[in-house]
Amino acid sequence: MGKIKIAVKTPRIDMTPMVDLFFLLLVFFILTATFRPEEAAPIKTPMSTSQTPIPDSHLVTILISKDDKVFFNVDNGTDSTEHIRAKVLQAIGSNYKISFTPKEIKKFEGLASFGLPAVKLKDFLNAPDQKAREAMQIGIPIDSLDNQLTMWIRFARTYNNDLSFAVKGDGDANYPTVKKVLAVLQDNNVNKFNLTTDLKAAEIPSDFIIK
Repeated sequence: MGKIKIAVKTPRIDMTPMVDLFFLLLVFFILTATFRPEEAAPIKTPMSTSQTPIPDSHLVTILISKDDKVFFNVDNGTDSTEHIRAKVLQAIGSNYKISFTPKEIKKFEGLASFGLPAVKLKDFLNAPDQKAREAMQIGIPIDSLDNQLTMWIRFARTYNNDLSFAVKGDGDANYPTVKKVLAVLQDNNVNKFNLTTDLKAAEIPSDFIIK
């Protein structure tokens, strides 16, 4: 009697469920991702070898452009339900007797850094497009007679005691402007802050190279 030959089948893995899962995850991340808003001005930071990380949250960033305009940004912290940015905006508005609509407040919460006199905030939030908003970004006043940067710092600290501070200055910014910003921080008892720079490789002297 002849032997019965058993057909050999090649193992096959059905990838259809995995592909479906991949597309479901992709759609989920696209719908839930929050894109970082564009900064108010391009800042080319100087180079350094420091590797100290800057916090991702509870952070106030003060930007100084190469034409000496000062910009301000405060995040909502780790709990966005606290609406820190909204509270700071409303406090500034109250100081200048400006009321903001819920739509304007929501718009402000979605923006990044900004730099303009407080009296122009309402027009800024109702600007028809990004180009119109950019034209209004003339910098936050830091003169002794109208130091609005101080107000932004004080109100931000009022609603978030855990804030860290960072100064992000352009490499071509004039020193007197940087000095004024640092003086404002010190006047508000902010004596510890980060200086944002681009990382560069450390140069090792030839004397230390082991051959």
